[in-house]
Amino acid sequence: MKISNKRYKIALIGYRLSKGGGERVMARLSVFFEKHNIDVHNIIVIDEVSYPFSGQLINLGKLKNKSNDPFNKLKRLRFLKNYLTENNFDFIIDFRFRMKPIQELLIAKWLYKTKTIFTVHSYLIDNYMPNWAFLTRFMYGNAFKMVSITNKSKELIESKHHLKNVETIYNPIDFAEIQSKSNQKMDLNFDYIIGVGQMETNIKQFDKLIESYSNSILPAKNINLLILGEGKLMNQLIKLALDKGISDKVHFLGFQENPYAYLKNAQFFVLSSLNEGLPNVILEALACQTPVVAFDCLSGPSEMIIDKNNGLLVENQNVQKLTEAMNLFVDDEKLYTFCKENAFQSIQHFSIETIGNQWLDLMQINNK
Repeated sequence: MKISNKRYKIALIGYRLSKGGGERVMARLSVFFEKHNIDVHNIIVIDEVSYPFSGQLINLGKLKNKSNDPFNKLKRLRFLKNYLTENNFDFIIDFRFRMKPIQELLIAKWLYKTKTIFTVHSYLIDNYMPNWAFLTRFMYGNAFKMVSITNKSKELIESKHHLKNVETIYNPIDFAEIQSKSNQKMDLNFDYIIGVGQMETNIKQFDKLIESYSNSILPAKNINLLILGEGKLMNQLIKLALDKGISDKVHFLGFQENPYAYLKNAQFFVLSSLNEGLPNVILEALACQTPVVAFDCLSGPSEMIIDKNNGLLVENQNVQKLTEAMNLFVDDEKLYTFCKENAFQSIQHFSIETIGNQWLDLMQINNK
């Protein structure tokens, strides 16, 4: 490992510092890096900040006009290029979706002129690199590293694009932050299970969660369903709960700045997604000592959940099996208690200290 007394300077580039899992990872790493004497610059494209972060904030969203015309885009691009050049960063870590090949080719080959790490936060790797393997290798083959957050997506990138610079580093969890925020008092006076996620698309498949819940024994036992999140599909989901005759037991609480108190007080968390990257919310639930029921979807759940140890892994997209798993956690108190007792300890290797040090090792920075 390289040993140096220099103070490293890193640019973390993302869309925002709010709402998403990748954005939360960026924020947590900014805090970790600054604690380890690294000069951190957080560069965001959209003017949204709610997660706690450390270091300087460069908010390109404040330069955006209402029309977002080509001249305004060029202005922001020039500002960013000048900023990156003037600061002479040791590393750039890019947390963004990268879905526009021409734009991303320009960024990768013209804008970024230092050691760059591109992250991939989903099994849907086409959101992060072109579908054409030759172009992907041209754009990213010489990057310092591509960091995948699961082994499954790493294997997919390597088999599809034949990149040789891919590493897996899991998302980190800040146990201290979660423990502190999870102790917030709750004013809910009923038992419940919980689902969490955005509703702009149906990736989280809350319709399947509501269907499974409605077919389970939970409504009859007065165990309610809480769903945290927002998006354009919410009205459809509200109507589905009404059609199923369980609207009095399904509660839509919107986006919550502090989901941890809700997670901690839930009987268990349910993930019904079509696909994932490494869903932070599973780790956050387990950190709150709340066991998890999840589809064994690609990718993530199988790398966090040990079946019948800290949760239940359900055959992918099998709604009936999801219902059976919910029923099992209610009926089998011994199994449920065993999983709940194991939840916190089962994810210690996802701690911010462990994962943060893996990032330092990747960059050969000895500031531990």
